[in-house]
Amino acid sequence: MKVFIFLGPTLSWADARAELDATYLPPAAQGDLYRAAKEKPFAIGVIDGYFERLPTVWHKEILWALSQQIHVFGAASMGALRAAELGRFGMQGVGEIYRAFASDELEDDDEVAVAHGDASTGFRAASEAMVNMRATLAYAEAEGVLTGDLRRRLETLAKTTFYPERSYPNLLSRARQEGVPERDLEALRTFVALNRVDRKRADAVSLLRAVRDCCSAGIAPNSPTFTFQHTEAWDQVVD
Repeated sequence: MKVFIFLGPTLSWADARAELDATYLPPAAQGDLYRAAKEKPFAIGVIDGYFERLPTVWHKEILWALSQQIHVFGAASMGALRAAELGRFGMQGVGEIYRAFASDELEDDDEVAVAHGDASTGFRAASEAMVNMRATLAYAEAEGVLTGDLRRRLETLAKTTFYPERSYPNLLSRARQEGVPERDLEALRTFVALNRVDRKRADAVSLLRAVRDCCSAGIAPNSPTFTFQHTEAWDQVVD
């Protein structure tokens, strides 16, 4: 079965292929999903997508793919955002990050945003996602490395950092400037080195396994519950 997966910094293509035999494409920009859907695949998975340098993957092209009775899955990053927005139309969200956006526990797009390199670097991430930092800090609190007050303080420092500059070294540096005791910073530094949580990666793997299971079971896509409208704006983008 033909499957396309849009994937960039969240998970390497080599690791992804160990989970699912598919055609792996760079992060989705506007028009990319439409072009993939024209190939009539069994399923499309959206994990990563562009949002600054290029126009983002358009909701309407996802709706068009769904109207063509193609499975469309989303998780981890841009895919989680779009699945939370389009779940009622049939896009299938996977993972904890998707559920957090779908339930309004998370609202800001910057929670999943990272800076990353181009294809020559394997789209290697150059910053840390806020969702990963939240999960790591929560784990550190659960393990007694941080108090609840310090965990919330560090979360605020990370959240108020521009997304391309988010990293654990930068967080520790800012925390030191804010007067956090060195013993607490050293304890967190040691914890992160051994126990960093990568929620985006885990959700990406969950999506690949969900697509694999769907393919293995030969599950037919649901008939669309909406009527796709060919608007002038849609025709202009397609052209």
